[in-house]
Amino acid sequence: MMHRIGMAVAAVMLMAGCASTSAPTGQMAVSRAAVSNAMGAGGAEFAPVQFKSASDKLTAAERAMADKDYELALRLAEQAEVDAKLAAEMARSARAQRAADALQDDVRVLRQEIDRQSK
Repeated sequence: MMHRIGMAVAAVMLMAGCASTSAPTGQMAVSRAAVSNAMGAGGAEFAPVQFKSASDKLTAAERAMADKDYELALRLAEQAEVDAKLAAEMARSARAQRAADALQDDVRVLRQEIDRQSK
C-alpha cells in the first residue's frame, strides 16, 4: 500500500514538473513585439548597446525554444523584453532631447534677429 502511494506521489510530481516547463510562446511574442517596437523607436541608432543585447537575447531564446529548453527560452525572452523596452525609452528620450536642442537653437536665432533689428 505504501509503495503505491509513493508511486502515485512520484507520478504527480513528475507531471507537475512537466507542466511547469511548457513552451513560453506568449512571452516570445511579447519579446518579439518589444524588439520590433524598439527598432521602430530608433533603438538601433540611439541605444545600440541595449538594442543589440535585446536582439541577441531574443535570438538565443529562439534557439532555446528550438532545442525545447523552455526554462532558458523564458528567461532569455524576459531579458530581451526588458532590454528592448530600455532601448525604446532611451531612443525616445534621445529624440526628445534632439528636438529640444533644435528648438533652443531656433529660439537663439530668433533672439539674435530681434536684437539685430532693434539696434
